[in-house]
Amino acid sequence: MTARQCLPWPDKRLRTAATPVEEITDEIRAIWQDMIDTMEAMPGVGLAAPQIGVMLRLAVVDASETRGKVIRMANPEIIDASAILREHEEASPNLPGVSAKIKRPRGVTVRFLNEEGQVDRRELVGLWATSVQHQIDHLNGRMYFDRLSKLKRDMLIKRARKQP
Repeated sequence: MTARQCLPWPDKRLRTAATPVEEITDEIRAIWQDMIDTMEAMPGVGLAAPQIGVMLRLAVVDASETRGKVIRMANPEIIDASAILREHEEASPNLPGVSAKIKRPRGVTVRFLNEEGQVDRRELVGLWATSVQHQIDHLNGRMYFDRLSKLKRDMLIKRARKQP
């Protein structure tokens, strides 16, 4: 398996909703492994398949301190979210060199197909919850900075373009 290149913003695939996964196959498992390798190489706490140009609803998340506790998800969806919000500095390898504080629900319940092809359900809090929400945004063709005001978003993109 191998770390893959992340698409540079504003690649149109980053604005395109990903296609649902019909079944978990060895090919899907291989894509997940490449995604994990890519996430670890960044390093990051999550990655969605469209970020590397694979237009499938696949995501990986590992917000553990020691690493190695990755959750592989196909077709993840939030079925419940906390009313309590948490602010966290978010970034993306698709637009390197910039980040922004984003408020999202502190906890979520997410349903997805796991690596065995079974419907799984997890309650995630803190950074785990932030990361899965961030990845689902990518699967829906959204970037974290879409959650900013137009002024803040424009300033962030302008700063990113000035990066070497």
